[in-house]
Amino acid sequence: MEYGLIGEHLPHSFSPEIHKRIGDYKYEIKELKPEELENFLEKRDFKGINVTIPYKQTVIPFLDEIDENAKAIGAVNTIVNRNGRLFGYNTDFGGLKALFERTGISVFGKKAIIFGNGGTSRTAKAVLESLGAQTVLKTDLSPSEGIITNEEAVLKHSDAKILVNTTPCGMFPNLSGMAADPADFPHCEGAIDVVYNPLRTDFVQRAQSLGIPAKGGLYMLVMQAILASEHFFDKKIPPEKAENIYQELLRTKKNIVLIGMPGSGKTTVGKMLAESLSMEFIDSDAVIIEKTGREIFDIFANEGEKAFRKIESEVISELSGRTGCIIATGGGAVLDAENVKNLSKNGKIYFIDRPPEKLVPTSDRPTASSIEAIKKRYDERISIYRKSADKIICADCTAKEVQKKIMEDFQNENFSD
Repeated sequence: MEYGLIGEHLPHSFSPEIHKRIGDYKYEIKELKPEELENFLEKRDFKGINVTIPYKQTVIPFLDEIDENAKAIGAVNTIVNRNGRLFGYNTDFGGLKALFERTGISVFGKKAIIFGNGGTSRTAKAVLESLGAQTVLKTDLSPSEGIITNEEAVLKHSDAKILVNTTPCGMFPNLSGMAADPADFPHCEGAIDVVYNPLRTDFVQRAQSLGIPAKGGLYMLVMQAILASEHFFDKKIPPEKAENIYQELLRTKKNIVLIGMPGSGKTTVGKMLAESLSMEFIDSDAVIIEKTGREIFDIFANEGEKAFRKIESEVISELSGRTGCIIATGGGAVLDAENVKNLSKNGKIYFIDRPPEKLVPTSDRPTASSIEAIKKRYDERISIYRKSADKIICADCTAKEVQKKIMEDFQNENFSD
């Protein structure tokens, strides 16, 4: 391996895709068990590597020289092999600082709390202090000098204005959960989560729902990769390249999620979009049928709607972890707010609003088997559809025209995570 990333568990890292966009060099992923790390570093059979959880501190004794910034932080995420000597750097610092600056969150003179006490938390502390934070606290399960528990953070420091999550809580494949609830900090003015997969964790979504500016860690990942590449090749990269790569990556990772009434054209439009955009198409109802080996109408008839909705929620939770897909959902999927939240983690939700008089009833749709049932369901759900959608698409037209509207919106969007 000449260039790459080492860590313990790296099944879905975005780093190779980012480095592919940075320059013409091969970037690989290498998972190492703790007992394998020493031998790998002593062999020095690489030119430049990035280091992630849990080795950002473990690698330090094996280095010949450490950049002053990385030394002060006590964590290294970039190692360059120069004529057999290993030089350590911390590009997470520049990446996280750039994320704060891009997001417009002002830190100066404010109390900040960092959730987590690993290598990335050290970087976050250094960044917050460099930006002029008045007080910086870190949390861990067990309190120690300079470390408080989450409970103490809520009880004694609910006046904190800046929150930063550096734990893996909410990270793929375990998408649910938060290290802390932003609602417990009523004076919060900004929240950052270093997790980048999913694009919007529960922590970020919760903060945004409260009107708090909040971002995930994808832009940080892009920036730290650019800074690492500069160390690899001792060559400056134009600043605008980071934004271009960030937008490109978001466009490839963001899902298009289609919601709407049964018969509104979600499956038809979804397949057309998938073909035009070269994205995978997934129909949640089809996944349910495959998973259970039963037709949806049969589940409704024999076990009831409640049992079906439970299966549907489990499937949607799994699908929400996918990236770069077109996902067509069942007509009632939005009835569970948890489904909408999960689908929003990696997706932009489009409501295909086809007028009820143009929806055709079919016997295999349990809640849309007659014109009367369709109209009743439409009136019951219309406000939920509109509230759940990022974009409402008027579908009083052909499927081709609906496809065109969604494609134009998706391709022209200035994305954010």
